[in-house]
Formats: sequence, structure tokens, C-alpha cells
Amino acid sequence: MSPAGVADGTPVDFPSAPEYRRVKPRMAQGLRVILFNAQEEYGPELRGAALRFAGTKIMAEVDDMALLAPTAQQISAQVLIVNLDPEPAVLLPMAGEIAAANPDLAVFVVTESTDRQLILDAMRQGLKEFLAKPIDARMLVSALQRVADRLTSGGPQGRLITVVGAAGGVGATVLATNLACELVSFASRGVCLVDLDYRFGQVGTLLDLDPTYSIADLCETPERLEQQVIEKTLVRHSSGVHVLCRPPTFAQADTITAAACVGALSGLGSMFEYVVVDGPLRYDPGAKAVLDISDCILLTLELLVPDVRNIQRMLDSMKQVGFNLERLRLVCNRLGKASSTLSVSDVETTLGLNVYATIPDDWVAVSSSINLGDPLAKNHARSRVRHSIMELAQRLHKGEDETSDANVSRKGGLLSKVFSDA
Repeated sequence: MSPAGVADGTPVDFPSAPEYRRVKPRMAQGLRVILFNAQEEYGPELRGAALRFAGTKIMAEVDDMALLAPTAQQISAQVLIVNLDPEPAVLLPMAGEIAAANPDLAVFVVTESTDRQLILDAMRQGLKEFLAKPIDARMLVSALQRVADRLTSGGPQGRLITVVGAAGGVGATVLATNLACELVSFASRGVCLVDLDYRFGQVGTLLDLDPTYSIADLCETPERLEQQVIEKTLVRHSSGVHVLCRPPTFAQADTITAAACVGALSGLGSMFEYVVVDGPLRYDPGAKAVLDISDCILLTLELLVPDVRNIQRMLDSMKQVGFNLERLRLVCNRLGKASSTLSVSDVETTLGLNVYATIPDDWVAVSSSINLGDPLAKNHARSRVRHSIMELAQRLHKGEDETSDANVSRKGGLLSKVFSDA
């Protein structure tokens, strides 16, 4: 329990205002966090506070207390932060029950209440931290660091790389598939490729796979996922990549929840050095949950105005909820396409993001690879597009992750009027 809760009769000193700064945890893997919050207006503040601790991955956000216990059981998280308001006396015992049922889960509670009895009850129920609103960043960082320090002896967690297309047909699936195949040569603990386009995903087609099981089978298991269960659902491609394909039917796709998907990805992260996700072409709660836990997000676009507009809308939404933009990487695909009138500089100026990587236009090699059901490395190893993806894999593996959310000072350009009128 933090110093905010004491039992010797001394006054409780609550800080008056938060001071936020990002602090890098002293550990190799990020903290996996579940948030409970029934106050919609408090969501951005709570989320932003948790993400101030570098390495935090928000695994799930729950607003119904009835769903919190099964979520805590299903998702492999290390910290649960519960907003007790507007009913602290009702929610505190429930938080205590979850803490008792999950001894490896550090439960923090947040409230406006300064009632001493509430603080004492929180201590008696085994809750790790009692935090007053507004949250003091120093106290929260210290609390999360204590949890992180206790976990340094645990096994490494794999890196989750999510590839998201700005629109349909921009080549995100081709990039995700071939990136996973290139990462195999760098990963000592293997690579897993996951298709999160539940209805129309083509990862299996691009690798000519006919799987028996899919991500729907993995997500229907309510208990904690075990390695044997996960291995049963994967297909090993000749490249060495383990693949988790989309469901074969729309009906199965409809059964996958955001919490189940996040739990599955967490389980895969404990087994593989890299988990590459072909992200869904949507920005709903399920997609946002995946983005929250991703270590790196490759936003893929062509040099087209609709693509840039879609990326801008995503960025605006992320900023509103306090999303950590340092994990974003812009990838311009099909560079050099004759029909393009925009430039990389135009995109950077408009979005305020530096382009992390470019992939050249090479339709002959890509279309041949798609039709044959083979990665580019097999039949088009010397193509420009294959070499660009291989270089991207090298950069990601070496940790050449220079911040991509730096402000770009250039102004004007072709898109300036287009976007001012949007």
C-alpha cells in the first residue's frame, strides 16, 4: 500500500495536481495492464496516466464490473487499475475479491474519496495501491516500478508488431506476411504471424495454407491459454513462420471478442520472439485494444490523398485518448508508382510524422508472389520490394526505432489546401 493509506491516525496527504512524465521501466518487457472505469469522461485521464509509464500495455478496458472478473482470469495482465467512482463503497469489495482470486495480479484503486475507512478497507483486502484523484504521476510511476521490479526475473515477452493499412488494397497484408518471413532469420525464439481480418483475411492464401484451426478456436477457450492449446491452432509454414489464420466462416468471426483476442496475442507473446499481426481494417474497440498492446505499429499507406486523410483521422483519435504515438511508424508502400502525384515530403508535412520506411512499387514480383502463394524471398529474392522489406525487418530487430512522432517543421505543399478544406 502506498503512503496515501496509513493506519496510525496521521493525516492522509493527498497530492493536489498530477505531474506527468514518461519513465522507462527497469525491465526487458512492458507491464500488461487492465483498466476498469465506469465513468466515460474519466477514461482519457486514466488511460493517459497509465501510459505515462514507458512500456505499459493496456490489455483491456472494462466498464461493467460483472465482466471484470472473467477478464482478469482470461487476460494475462500484471496490473489492474480500478476507478472506484462513482460508487467506491460498492466497487471496493469487488476489487478485493478479484485481488484475492488473482494473487499474481497487482490491484490498484483510484478514487476521489478521502474517507479513512475506505483506505483501511483497501489495505485489509490486499489491494496494492490506493491512489487519490487527480493521480500523482510520481506515486503511480513508483507503484508501477515496484511491480516491474518484481517481474524482472520472469521470462521475456515477445515483441508485438501490428501492420495497419490506411485503406483496403494498400498492401498491408503483403507487408505483414513478408515481414514475418524476413524476421525468422533474426529471431532465436521464432516468429508468429496472425491474421486479424476475421472475415476477409488473406494471410493463409498468401502462404498457400489450408489450416485446420483458426484464431476463433484459440479465442473460444475461456480459461488461461496454455502452450499446448496455442500450438495446436498454429500452422508452421516452410519459411519457419508459425501462422494463426482467420476463421473459415463469418459466424465464427462474430464470436471473437476484443478481450479474447488480446488474451490470445498475450499468450503468443510468451512463446515467440516476434508476433506480427495483419491488423484489421477498422478502428473499433477490438482494433484499439490490439493497438494498445502493440510494441510497434506500422501504419501503411500509398501516396494518395484518401490514405493520408484516413491516417490523419486515426492520429486525431489516438491523441484524444492519450495514445503513445512513439510506437507508430509510417510506411509508404508502392513508392515510385507512376500515378502518384504526392511525395513523401507532402505526407510528412501533413501528418507531422517522419516516414520510417518506404517500399518500392514492384507489381510484377508482388503479383507473382501472391498468385504462387509464396513469400517474396522464395522466387523473387533479388527484387527491390523484397530487399526493402528485409531492410525493414533488420531495422526493427536492431531496435532502430527513432521516434516517428517528431514535429515536422516543413509547411505548405500540395496537401495543405486539400486538408484545410477537408
